[in-house]
Formats: sequence, C-alpha cells, structure tokens
Amino acid sequence: MLQGTPILVLKEGTERERGKGATANNIAAARAVADAVRTTLGPRGMDKMLVDSMGDITITNDGVTILKEVDVEHPAAKMLVEVAKTQDQQCGDGTTTAVVLAGELLKRSEYLLEQNVHPTVITRGFQLALQEAKRILESEIGTAVKPEDEAVLIDCAVTAMGSKGVAGAREGLATTVVKAVRRITEERGGKTVCDVDQIKVEKRHGGQVSDTEFIEGIVLDKERGHPRMPVEVANAKIALLNSALEIKKTEIESKINIKNPSQIQSFLDEEDKTFHKMVDAIKASGANVVICQKGIDDVVLHYLAKEGIYAVKQVKESDLQKLARATGGHIVTGIKELSGTDLGKAAKVEQRKIGEDHMTFVTGCSNPRSVSILVRGGTEHVTQEVERSLQDALKVVASVLEDGVVCPGGGATEVELSVKLRKWAASVGGREQLAVEAFAQSLEAVPWALAENGGYDSINTLIELRSAHNGPAANRNIGVNLADGKAADMWKLRVLEPARVKRQAISSAVEVASMILRIDDIIASRKSAPAPGGPGGHDH
Repeated sequence: MLQGTPILVLKEGTERERGKGATANNIAAARAVADAVRTTLGPRGMDKMLVDSMGDITITNDGVTILKEVDVEHPAAKMLVEVAKTQDQQCGDGTTTAVVLAGELLKRSEYLLEQNVHPTVITRGFQLALQEAKRILESEIGTAVKPEDEAVLIDCAVTAMGSKGVAGAREGLATTVVKAVRRITEERGGKTVCDVDQIKVEKRHGGQVSDTEFIEGIVLDKERGHPRMPVEVANAKIALLNSALEIKKTEIESKINIKNPSQIQSFLDEEDKTFHKMVDAIKASGANVVICQKGIDDVVLHYLAKEGIYAVKQVKESDLQKLARATGGHIVTGIKELSGTDLGKAAKVEQRKIGEDHMTFVTGCSNPRSVSILVRGGTEHVTQEVERSLQDALKVVASVLEDGVVCPGGGATEVELSVKLRKWAASVGGREQLAVEAFAQSLEAVPWALAENGGYDSINTLIELRSAHNGPAANRNIGVNLADGKAADMWKLRVLEPARVKRQAISSAVEVASMILRIDDIIASRKSAPAPGGPGGHDH
C-alpha cells in the first residue's frame, strides 16, 4: 500500500547529496581552494589582491592571510582554510604547502576512487604513509642544530621570508628576527621555550623596509600625557599601574547639598588634595616614569609634570605585561601599595617622533624577557606585508630553537620522502599500497609548483630531482634552484626549513584529506530567510 509513496524525513527545502556525487563535489571544492593559493608558493610566487566588503585592500603572498580574507562558502573548502590556520598557529610558515598537499592528495584519491578502491582503504594507506614519512623525516632527513648556530637560524628566517615581498631587506630582517627570538628564549623544565607573543611588533609607514629596527625594550604607541613633562628620562624607574589615577564616580546616583559658597571651595580643595596624595605616593616610591593602563586626570598630569615625572595613560593590558617582563617591574593595582621594589628599571624612556606620530620608547633594559621590533616601509600595504613576513620568520626561528632540527627546503625534503615511500610501498601490500603510492606522488606537487611558479618546465625539473635522489650518488639535499630551474644542493644555497613545518604540513594535509574522503552524504538545510522588517525583509 505504501509502495511508491515518498517518506519525507527531512525538512522541506533540505538539499541532500549522496555517494560518489557528494565525494566528488567535496574534492572539487577543496581542490579549487588549493589551486587558488598554489601560485603563491615559493620565492617566485605571485601575490593576491584581496578586497573586502568595506573596500579595504590586502596585498599578500601569505597562504593563511589569503584564505582568511576570502569568504569561503563551501563546507569542504572551509576545512582547508582550517588547515592553513592550524599550520600558521603551530609553525608560522608552510601554510601554502599544507593546502597544496591536501589538494593534491584529494586529486590522487579521486583517481583511486574511480578504480573502485574504498575510501576507508585510501585513508588507512595515507595514515601508514604518514607514519613512515614522519619516521624518515626524524631519522634520515632532519639535521640537528645547536641553539648557538646563528648562521643556520638566519638561513631559516631568510627562507621563511623568501616568498614574501621583502626580498631586498631579507638579510637585515632575518638578523633582527634571530636577535629578538634569542632574547626571549627561556629554559623551562629542561626544555627550550620561545614564546613569540613576547615580541611586540609595531608598524609605522614612512621610511624604508631596511629602517626596521630591533629594540631591547618596549615601544608604546602613545605620547607623554602633558607637554611640560620631560621628553627623555635617563635611568628610569617605572611604576606600572593598572588602576586609574582619577577620582572614581560613585556607582549609585549621589547628590551633594551645599549651603554656602565656601563649601564648594572646600569640596574642590579636597579633590585637589586627593590628587596631590596620588602624586606624592608615586614620588615617594622613587618612580620617575608612570605607565598607566587606565586614565589619568588632567590635574594629576599637571602635578606629575611639575615633579618632572614622565607619564603615559591608556596603555593596553598586554603592553603593560610586556613592560613588566622587559623592565623587571610588577604591575600594581592600588597606588597605596606602590613601593620601590615594584618599580621596573630601564636606561632610558623617551618620546620620539616616528613618521607623523609620537611614540614612547623604553630602552636599555638590563635583561629584557620581552622586546620590540619597529617595522618601517614605504606605504601601509608594504608595512603590513613586512609584519606578516616577520611573524612567519619569528615562529620559524622559535621552532628551530625549540626542536633543534632543520631540513633542506626547495622541495628537496618532499622529493626525498616521495622516493623513499615509493620503495617502501611494496612492503605494505594489499590495496593500501596504492594509497601509499598516491601519497608519495602527491608530495611531488611541492617541487612541481615551485618550478612552475618560477617559470620553468616542471616535468624536466621533477625528472632531474628524482634522478638526483636515486642511484648510487643520491643526495637527499637536492632541491629546485629557482635562479636557474636546475637541481642544486639546498644546504649549499642555504635554503633551510624547520622539520616541524614539514611534519605539521603533511600531518594536517592527511587529516583533512581523510576527513573529506570519508564523507559520503551531505545534508544541507535550507538557509533561513531574513526576518520581515530586518535587513532584506519588508515591513508591511
């Protein structure tokens, strides 16, 4: 009786796609994202211009920035954006590589699916290949580096910035980056820890990229609170306050009844006395610089200026914490608790004019655990791109110091892994072997894209690389030299990358590819229509 009657389980308007159609749709979306960023890979990669809904322009070569700025709609494509974000958080570099690898794995999987290899078999093969690839990376390709090996750290920073638009000033910036990361490196529980967040990057356009400077202390984007304050304070003793130097308004509405004019005067005098007490407390502690997270009343600023104390108000909480780490001071809440032991010390606090703005420099800290880099560049877009390059390089240098392992760049690591995995695939047996071979082939997408973006013949380059990594005279350090498109030794060319970048890129790529392959049913509810009277709706 019920035969032929459709049973509706899902809400009206729900779209459903099943089986191979769903998988093909997901793979196509993920590959579209990978193809979009593929052209930005490597030192010869092109830039993208992104215009957001407000009309603001971003010009960048950074994989994660591109994918964050582009509003991706498709759910499978969003998963690739997540890969880039994770790669950026963990390593800072290799975001484009991770996305390109994920796209390539899916492309190879599509071919296997057409041969009726089950998605679960493919994902299992990928997992086996990933484990083996990690083992090869650790035991055969990675080279240990000592923290004092400054030349290697600088090479890694230069490589990380190679694809960004800062080519001319790379060496100088790399030296700055290594100095900064070295400064904040600590030993904790027998492990080296580099918290890159302790490096404050301030940017100001005007000047050249080569004017970017490293400051052993903190730069605040603020000027002194009063024109009569000293412009410069030598041998500074700094009070760090996170409460306001103002008279608090009462929480509840309050009235003051005044019967004669002298009471007004005594009320004002009392207020004045309170302000005086605040300044006296600061002076008694021995401080000659005050940095406050909240506001400072104009009268207090006037009294501080009379005492020759330099004061800055409305400083961000994160900056105050960095100042505490840099100067060795303590952040104090109540001004009554302020004592000489809470003060931070710096050789100099001064106000300098950078471009159009005045900024406060706290320099000459004896052993700063927090430092600053002031980025300069011709235009705003240039300084933004320099800042992104620096962030990548800072994280890269930090991961080399933490892990102490580097491997050759220029596609050398990928080709070596590919060659080794191809040989190993035969020992896997079963249908998983096909997936391992597909994984090995996918790794070659990196040198392929590097050569292609450099304007060279990808096939010739790949053949040359394969033969250099095989045979009796095999050299695992041979990668693409983008100066002439030929195979060359990456250690000699000083193109080095942290092993962590490679490890994270292949792990993320395999995880996202496996996740997308295992989806065989997409159920998408209809988007709810805008409410009447709301944006896009009509109120009748």
